[in-house]
Amino acid sequence: MTTDVTIIGAGLGGLTLARVLHLHGIPVTVHEAETSPAARSQGGMLDIHDYNGQLALKAAGLMDEFRALILDGRQAMRILDPDGTVLLDKPDDGTGGRPEVQRGELRQMLLASLPAGTVRWGQKVTGARTLGGGRHEVTFAGGRTVVTGLLVGADGAWSRVRPLLSSATPEYSGKSVVETYLFEADTRHPATAEAVGGGSMMALTPGREIFAHRERGDTLHAYVGLAEPQEWFTAIDFTDGPAAAARIAKEFADWAPELTALITDGDIAPVLRPLFALPHGHRWDRVPGVTLLGDAAHLSIPNGEGANLAMLDGAELGEAIAAYPDDIETALDEYEQAMFPRSAKAALFEGAEAQGTDTDSAKDPIQAMIAEFTRDEPSK
Repeated sequence: MTTDVTIIGAGLGGLTLARVLHLHGIPVTVHEAETSPAARSQGGMLDIHDYNGQLALKAAGLMDEFRALILDGRQAMRILDPDGTVLLDKPDDGTGGRPEVQRGELRQMLLASLPAGTVRWGQKVTGARTLGGGRHEVTFAGGRTVVTGLLVGADGAWSRVRPLLSSATPEYSGKSVVETYLFEADTRHPATAEAVGGGSMMALTPGREIFAHRERGDTLHAYVGLAEPQEWFTAIDFTDGPAAAARIAKEFADWAPELTALITDGDIAPVLRPLFALPHGHRWDRVPGVTLLGDAAHLSIPNGEGANLAMLDGAELGEAIAAYPDDIETALDEYEQAMFPRSAKAALFEGAEAQGTDTDSAKDPIQAMIAEFTRDEPSK
């Protein structure tokens, strides 16, 4: 392997790529804007699917380490009516293909699998340009630059690498979520803890939804979804946590109190997360020496597939590079031709189900969700 590899972004996809390349003896450097692995919260739970995310971990040689992170019982799923009526109560019988882990612990596992110094922290990219001959120059805050023979943008929704390949930018999806946490829920919020159950819980109506899951211990992590324009949320002062929570809860006034407690009884100030997406089917023409993976390539609204797809992107790109070490363009073409349709299919199917617009489910999104969680096999 004569081409140096530079990855921008130390998320799950970029780290999976780095790990697979390391296994094949291919040197790689990862540049990350965060100043350290603990610079910010890494989010909540992830269900790692046997048909994409786990395939990536197998390619990375980390299945034993992954199994040690799995939280038993968290594949349990409950679907509730807004009045608290239980419509589906699916236990975790140990046979499901979507075990749950904490995102931060999964990321730390990947970091620990790489040689010291692979990730360069505090390296915020400000731009990138093509030099010709498949080489690119990356500029960091402060003016430092690096030149690389293979540049991989694993830098998320607002990728600084993407403009080398595409003029597309993420657009607001029409929906945002408000994130809350309830700590020591079994003792301090027993009714809500019982409603959520041992794994995940969702309740939804058109334009309004509450999704919650049980993290390690008895912490409940909730995402309250509202289909409103960004201006609607701008009118809410999220620096005033109690007032913001009260305003959001007003939209769920007729919901069961054990559900609205996920909004009003949060132990942190509610955090607004606007949801953006790239155009469906986003792709680009082959540009020598550069490619994208994960959200940088195919950002969509959260659907349970994003982290899994990013990891599979990283694994397949790494294996393609290892298969064609002296023909990087063939490797990139092989990777992209598999990645484009896979990500488009996942965004189309999962996005339709999330909105209740699947071919058979537009009339009843609740029934669509029940069908999703009671069928024998996941959609592949």
